[in-house]
Amino acid sequence: MIASSAKIHPSSVIEDGAVIGENVTIGPFCHIGPKVVLGDDVELLSHVVVIGRTTVGKRTKIFPGAVIGGDSQSAHHSALNTTLTIGENCTIREGVTMNTGTVEHGGTTIVGNNNLFLAYSHVAHDCRLGNNIILSNNVMLAGHVTVEDRAILGGGSAVHQFTRVGRQSFIGGLSAVSYDVIPYGMLNGNPGVLSGLNVVGMTRAGIDRQTIHKVRRCYKQIFEGPESVRANAAAVRNEYLDCPPALEILDFIAADSERALSSPNRGGKG
Repeated sequence: MIASSAKIHPSSVIEDGAVIGENVTIGPFCHIGPKVVLGDDVELLSHVVVIGRTTVGKRTKIFPGAVIGGDSQSAHHSALNTTLTIGENCTIREGVTMNTGTVEHGGTTIVGNNNLFLAYSHVAHDCRLGNNIILSNNVMLAGHVTVEDRAILGGGSAVHQFTRVGRQSFIGGLSAVSYDVIPYGMLNGNPGVLSGLNVVGMTRAGIDRQTIHKVRRCYKQIFEGPESVRANAAAVRNEYLDCPPALEILDFIAADSERALSSPNRGGKG
């Protein structure tokens, strides 16, 4: 079904079964598969491929060379009925690739709203991305990665499969992210090492100075305390019941995960 208000260049191919919303613009030499849904006001500039069971949210803009909704690159993947869902108001720049999920792990890749994907970044199968995230040029997310709201990943960084990247964290360019990164954390290097808190990002988010000082103290107690990271976090929890950002970090550490935690020392810690 194609809305009457959609503007489609005659050189583009829209396969039967695709759903094209109101005021969608599809430029030259695009290919839209039969199971694709493009929400209202979506714009595809040119030479964009959207295939698979892919839904693209309203007002998302996709630049030339992007391939959205391709099958998982997992060697053990069956492509049956797997999906990719992209939220509203995303910007997907040149050469970006995003894959559908795998049957073996729930079958769904999910991308939230208001995200910016710079050129040639990659979102692999079964990833879960929140809102207001920035993936800079050539960022590579392996399968099953979780990236929480407002995280920023610097150019050329790579994230290991099943890793969690916490809310409003900052990953430096060319970093290798092998272990979970706490909310508000900063990680740099290869191998990636936690180098403190994203204080600039916290300030821009409106977190006051007194709260930032509390979170810094909590961070030191967690990573410089006498026991393991998780034991230290559990021991100080009651001190920070009135500090939501600190509690967010403590809850993140306490949650079950496939990966260890990034730390200020080389490698991960328990």
